[in-house]
Amino acid sequence: MVDDVTAPPAGTRADGDTVDAASRVQTRGAAPAAAPAPRGRRPLRPAVRKRLEIAFFVLPALALFAVFIVTPVVQAVRYSVFRWNGLGPLDDFVGLANYANALRDTIFTDAVMNNFIIIALSILIQLPLGLGIALLLNREIWGRTVLRVVIFVPYVLAEVVAGVIWFMLLQPRGVMDALFDTVGLGEYTQLWLGDPKVALGTVMFVLTWKYVGLAIILFLAGLQGVPADLYEAAQLDGASWWQVQRRITIPLLGPTIRTWGFLSMIGSLQLFDMVWILTGGGPANSTMTMAVYLINQGTERSLYGYASAVAVILFVISLVLAAFYQHFILRRDNPDAPQPRKARR
Repeated sequence: MVDDVTAPPAGTRADGDTVDAASRVQTRGAAPAAAPAPRGRRPLRPAVRKRLEIAFFVLPALALFAVFIVTPVVQAVRYSVFRWNGLGPLDDFVGLANYANALRDTIFTDAVMNNFIIIALSILIQLPLGLGIALLLNREIWGRTVLRVVIFVPYVLAEVVAGVIWFMLLQPRGVMDALFDTVGLGEYTQLWLGDPKVALGTVMFVLTWKYVGLAIILFLAGLQGVPADLYEAAQLDGASWWQVQRRITIPLLGPTIRTWGFLSMIGSLQLFDMVWILTGGGPANSTMTMAVYLINQGTERSLYGYASAVAVILFVISLVLAAFYQHFILRRDNPDAPQPRKARR
């Protein structure tokens, strides 16, 4: 007779080992072990990724800057120490003689002075004129949009087109002289572009007509950022119109005015096309600028080494003035720039 086989009591294994209740609960509730994650590329750190993104967008611009700005400047410095006509090899080394000759040439020094005169007159004339017209056009007046377009049209005209138009208007017995005769001012007609005493003033008048539109548009854009609440508070306090402009408008418009001043200064230093078309630097070099002098020496006299020295001098003057303006004038508009320390009490 086969012996009865009895099932092991609850809580024991077949091999006789006892399993407690806690172990059974833990075994039943345990999740299956997760499979190991496949190995892959480690993600980039945020700092490294940010640098790569900056390099991706900046390197093309730096490449263009190096090709079209840095390389020509380096080549100009190289050519400036040779006497070279633009055709033969660079074998006549003269060192700094080209720079010395340029600084001794009275025509070039007069051209430098004319550039500084144009800078001063541009700021002294265009700043109050542009600011006044901008304040007028910022008010609710009839035909304001049309006036804005008419004022800005001269700026968008090509310099060559504007120069040719004014060259024809200012010819002797031309449209300008006829206009003076019509209004009874015929006795004040001049050789507008042929008299050394009035030629620079005539060029300055054309430059003001051409570029004051940029100042007006920039000032109008800056006026849009002035809070209207400040004007209302000033009116409630009984401030006059001039007090409002002097205490509120002009201080808040300061960053825009300083930016326009920088653009005007750099443009005046590099002035070429309008002068070249109107007078060519004459009469008697009265309207000569550094850029016109450079082109005259290079293309007309084939003194490319000497012209390169003039170009380097122009570059240095522009760089020094730009750095000076940036450090002493535009610095206040940069919140990240270090400010002068205040004296301790």
